[in-house]
Parts: sequence; structure tokens; C-alpha cells
Amino acid sequence: MTERPVQLRGSALARALLRLAGWRILFDGLPAAQGVAIVYPHTSNWDFVVGLLAKWGIGIPVTFWGKDSLFRIPLLGRWMRWLGGVPVDRASAHGIVGQMAQSLRDARRDGRFLWLALAPEGTRKHTDGWRSGFYHVALAAQVPLGLVCLDFARREVGFKGFLALGGDREADLAAIGATLGSCTGLRPAQASPIRLKP
Repeated sequence: MTERPVQLRGSALARALLRLAGWRILFDGLPAAQGVAIVYPHTSNWDFVVGLLAKWGIGIPVTFWGKDSLFRIPLLGRWMRWLGGVPVDRASAHGIVGQMAQSLRDARRDGRFLWLALAPEGTRKHTDGWRSGFYHVALAAQVPLGLVCLDFARREVGFKGFLALGGDREADLAAIGATLGSCTGLRPAQASPIRLKP
């Protein structure tokens, strides 16, 4: 997916802060006003800080899923909702994938902007693979999958590419790995392999 008709204007202050910290934002537009973005790797709490500055620097309003326990903390919960957060009970998250896919389809029909951003590892700790929610949402809604690299080695954050998922898991994950496989987290040993959990 090479065309980027959706252009955004973000915060010059956020971009300046990232530059001062030695970071570069990777962004040259979006292929559509609706989509799913995955951020990889997720290995430290600093990922949120860098990611938030990049979000503001790009100017992309995103929805994201977060642990419901975080939303129960009064001020933090309000702030996360203001940022676009949606609480998810991981013990009973059934239905949220279907609801999000329908929301993306509705947004496309109505001409509304809606992007879901997720860290598919689901945790900062090393695991044996990724949670598959992002894949099912993007596939069901037939929206682009944005590949966001959070690379502490190169000090780069942003979209490295976009995919139209075909439904062949092995082929789709291979394409994701070819783009994000070289991204290095702050704690590389904690990065999970680019594969879906069974």
C-alpha cells in the first residue's frame, strides 16, 4: 500500500521534544481514514512516553485498548480515556474484536476517522507470541494494517509501512516480520517473536 491520501498535522512542540531527545518520526501519511496500527516492540514503560509524543507529533487521534485495572485509578483512568483508551478485561475480552471491527466498518461508511493502535505483545515481558486481536479486527473490517516501529537503537518511531491482510496467517506474519523484524526495543531480550499465539 503505497498511496498516502490522508495527511495529518501534528504538534510542532511534540516533534521538537522528540528531536531534542534524539528521535526521528517516521510518517508520510495514511492510506485510509480507518485502520489498525500495531506498535512493536513493547519492552519498557518508556515506550508509552515515546509513543505518546509520536502520536501528538503526527497528529493522529487513536483508540487503544488497555488493562481495565489501569482505568480504575481515578485520575489515570480519566486521562487514559481522554487519550482514546478503552478498558479491556483480559479475562473476559470476548466480543471486543467484533465490536471494534464493526466500529471501523461504520466509520468507513460514515466517512469518520478511526484508527485503533495496539501493542500486539500485550505486555512488556517476553512471551511466546502476539495476541491475535489486531489481526482479526483488521481482517474482519478490511482496513489497512499500519506497522509502527519503536526502535531505540535507531531512535526512530513511526509508520514503516502498511499492509492489506490477505487472511493467510503465515504469509501475513511473514510480511509483518519483514518490516518490523529489525526494530529494537529498549530491552531487546524482552521482545516477543513475531508470530501469533495458538
